[in-house]
Amino acid sequence: MTATHPAVTPYACVIGNPISHSKSPLIHNFWIGKLELEAEYTAELVENTPEAFLAGVLGDGNWRGCNVTMPHKQAIIPYLDSLDPVAAKVGAVNTVVRQDDGSLRGFNTDVGGFLEPLTDLLRQTHLFRMARIVGAGGAARAIVTALAAENFVQVLAARDTAKAQHLLDELDPEGEHHVAPLTHFAEPTDFQFDDREGCCDLIVNASPLGMREQPPLAFDLSHVPPGSIFYDIVTDPIETPFLKAAREAGFQAIDGYAMLIGQAAEAFEMFFGEPAPRQHDAELRERLIA
Repeated sequence: MTATHPAVTPYACVIGNPISHSKSPLIHNFWIGKLELEAEYTAELVENTPEAFLAGVLGDGNWRGCNVTMPHKQAIIPYLDSLDPVAAKVGAVNTVVRQDDGSLRGFNTDVGGFLEPLTDLLRQTHLFRMARIVGAGGAARAIVTALAAENFVQVLAARDTAKAQHLLDELDPEGEHHVAPLTHFAEPTDFQFDDREGCCDLIVNASPLGMREQPPLAFDLSHVPPGSIFYDIVTDPIETPFLKAAREAGFQAIDGYAMLIGQAAEAFEMFFGEPAPRQHDAELRERLIA
C-alpha cells in the first residue's frame, strides 16, 4: 500500500499488519504539533511483504522513512541498502530512514528505548547484574541485546526453551545465560536469596502475556530478589496485573510507555531532524491513556 499525504509535506509513517492499534501516529504527531513542524506521520497497513510499499515511496523525497512493527521487523531487512550496527546485531529493524542519497538504512531504536528509563540505574556500579526475562519473540531480541551490552546475566523463560536457547546463543554466545520453561516462574519457590547489596535485578515481561485479550502473565513473586525492578513492555493496558502486583508488593515498576516513547523519540529525530520535545512527556502520557 502506498502512503497518502500532501504532495509537498515531509512525512513518515508506521507500517505493519494489523496497524490500527498503533500509538505511533499519536506520539509523532503530538511532537510535530509541539514543534510546529510542517510534517505529518501516518499509519499504513502493509499486509504482505514490505517490498511493494517501499517501491511506492522510494522515489519520493518528502518521505523521510518509516517505523516497522509486526510482522515486518525481520522481513524488511532484504529490501534495505544498509543496517546500523545495532540493528544488525539484533537482527530486526523497527526504523527505516531514507538517506540523503536515496538509499534506505535500517535501525533498531527498541534497544535504546528499552534502556532509556534504566539510564540512571546503569550509571551505577554493581557487583552483579541479573535479568529474569519472560518471552523469546521479537521484542526479546532487542532486550537481550541491550542487557548483554550492560553485562547482565540473563534467565530467559519461554514456552519453547530451545528457541530461547538459540536466541541467547545467537545474540550473546559468550554470555553465561540460562533458559527456563515459562511455567518455572509461575510456581512458588522457597529459594532463599543471598545478600543483594550492590546487585541489580530486573524482572522483564517481553511477551504479550497480560495484554488485552491475552492471558495474564503467571509470575510468583517468591522468585523475585529484594530490591528488584519490574519492567513490562505491554502498553494495553498500561497497568498490567504483573505491574500492579509488583507495585502492591513495594517494588519499583516501569510500564510499557517508557520504552514506547523512548524508541519513538530516537526515530523522530532521524525522520524530522529535531529532537523530540520530551519536556511534554507527562502530557503525552495523558493522551496515550485517554
